[in-house]
Amino acid sequence: MAGRPPRLTAPVARVGVLAGLLVALLATLAFAVDVSADGLRDEVDRAGAAAPVAFVLAGALLTVCLFPGPLTAGASGLLFGTALGTPITIVTFVLGGVLAFSLGRWWAHDAVAELVARNARATRVREWIGARGFLSVLYARIAPGVPYNLVNYAAGLAPVTLRAFVAATALGCAPRAFAYTALGGSLDDLTSPEAIVAVSVLALMAVGGLLLARREARLAARRDRLAADKSGPGDRSTV
Repeated sequence: MAGRPPRLTAPVARVGVLAGLLVALLATLAFAVDVSADGLRDEVDRAGAAAPVAFVLAGALLTVCLFPGPLTAGASGLLFGTALGTPITIVTFVLGGVLAFSLGRWWAHDAVAELVARNARATRVREWIGARGFLSVLYARIAPGVPYNLVNYAAGLAPVTLRAFVAATALGCAPRAFAYTALGGSLDDLTSPEAIVAVSVLALMAVGGLLLARREARLAARRDRLAADKSGPGDRSTV
């Protein structure tokens, strides 16, 4: 048994190869593309009709690499405007989520599970999602303070179907996708009606998320009380 290789060697190697490829790709893009606002606009002009597709693919890879979603959405609004940028952002987030979900479930399950197990917060998110399925992913997309990218990997390790994950992600991320995209498109005038609506959406989602969190806390406390009541008589009968 002493000479047996660790069980996670192959999965970890696959994750390492994937991470290396993604980092190399992103580094190439960073050196090849001017990432300033004017430089990105020039790239979009040169790409023409293919620009939205290129943005979706690059943004999805950034999502897999745990790049902050609000920055991706803001860039979409800056480059494409709110009307076109919002659906582009939603597709980007959904595709990136599916890639991370698939990585966690099928391609490198053992390695990702090991990484999640070492993170107490990720472990709690995984257990919470597994207990509630579609609604848990939807809540996680709405509730403030829940890392979007962490949910992608945690859901891949939880008993949630890919169809439920995609539906909940698309529905749950849409309001924030609109808000951050609109803010990105309104950087020149943050007092515009579009920017005010975007901030209002974020504020409403924060309030709604807090209400959902309180509801979940009450339900969890009620379940704990019921479990304690059920276990009480059995415990007493054994004394």
